[in-house]
Amino acid sequence: MTDPSDQPSIDSRLFRDVLGHFPTGVTAVTAVNEGRPVGMAIGSFTSVSLDPPLVAFLPTKDSSSWGDIRAAGCFCVNIMAQDQMATCGVMASRAEDKFADVSWRPSGTGAPIIEGSIAYIDCTIEAVYDGGDHDIVVGRVVDLEILDAKDPLLFWKGGYGTFA
Repeated sequence: MTDPSDQPSIDSRLFRDVLGHFPTGVTAVTAVNEGRPVGMAIGSFTSVSLDPPLVAFLPTKDSSSWGDIRAAGCFCVNIMAQDQMATCGVMASRAEDKFADVSWRPSGTGAPIIEGSIAYIDCTIEAVYDGGDHDIVVGRVVDLEILDAKDPLLFWKGGYGTFA
């Protein structure tokens, strides 16, 4: 490994602008903690392994929603559809009750499966690793299903969109 002090300083605005040119799918990661549903919008989601089946997402360490999901010990990844931009906005907000106007049903772990999502991936937390100002959360998949094969919601250059 190289010494971090030998690395050039990267401007955080430039970093965001450059990486914003890489389109990502949009997910809502959900859980139930202390009897109430919680959720957050996540663009940094990926598959990790087929055997065992693992996925990962990368929440900011200071997110209160991530704290609630971590305490739950399990989570459900909802793959958001192009017509769920408003739901995604709620999941990205700091609203106290993000599920006040969001229809959902419990997954096997109890985490919310959001109505209208393309698919869900229900997981238990396998491991959490340090990733700078984010955590790298690895989840073991316990259930998953395609619900509706419609077009996905995408995040690109700082905004939401769909395929043209």
